[in-house]
Amino acid sequence: MSAIHQAGPAMTAASGAAPTDAAPPRVPALSYFFPAHNEEANLRGLVAEALETLPTLADSFEVIIVDDGSRDATPRIADELASADPRVRAVHHAKNKGYGAALRTGFAASRHELIAFTDGDRQFKVADLGRLTARYAEDRPDVVVGFRIKRADPLVRTLYAKAYRLANRIFFGLRITDVDCACKLFRRDALAGINVESGGAFFSAELLIKLRAAGHRVVEVGVPHYPRTAGSPTGAKPSVVFRAARDFWRLRLRLWAAPGRALRRGEPILGEG
Repeated sequence: MSAIHQAGPAMTAASGAAPTDAAPPRVPALSYFFPAHNEEANLRGLVAEALETLPTLADSFEVIIVDDGSRDATPRIADELASADPRVRAVHHAKNKGYGAALRTGFAASRHELIAFTDGDRQFKVADLGRLTARYAEDRPDVVVGFRIKRADPLVRTLYAKAYRLANRIFFGLRITDVDCACKLFRRDALAGINVESGGAFFSAELLIKLRAAGHRVVEVGVPHYPRTAGSPTGAKPSVVFRAARDFWRLRLRLWAAPGRALRRGEPILGEG
């Protein structure tokens, strides 16, 4: 079972932000993706931010937009952005499949040896991926997981998150500060052979549970979190919460009944190869 280490850049007392006088070390190649469901108001700005920022973090990179069956202008804008710059690609779901399914598609579409993602709602800055790559450069852990230094979400989502974190710790021994923080970095080779069954909000927890069971090393680093300025959140919808609870208990019961089989269930994170 792998150790989980918490670390982070020194924080300034006034803002909780890391000092910016030193640029993070560049990595050779980075795949960056984000899921987008009805994010027409955020899409252009996020891609522009990524194209401006990622050259400071990686020698080569790609930006992958995962359109999860959006009903607004997200699919059209994604295709326009991909047509305008060869470093940008768009992948579409014909219908909405859920957050975990969108993450799975992003992982499978990624081509580089380091893979990072944020959400498409711009509550994380692409520049803060530098905190993750800097931590990775220290000793090349398998996974670098962000945790929100100060969560900028409504109270109901914060309460859900605290209860969810406690449940994952009690029933799976998953000692992660912020399981669902959508700012994570993975070594591609650590994802090989990992299967995940959930296609909903439990995806991230299931992925970390199975990575830990496979002996991979997970470390943590603090990242800022910003209020959503456009679009509508869906994480606290009853249907989303119900699906996550169902997937949670399905995995827990299967691990009690047949651990080896439970860990092998699901679809490969990196696709069929």
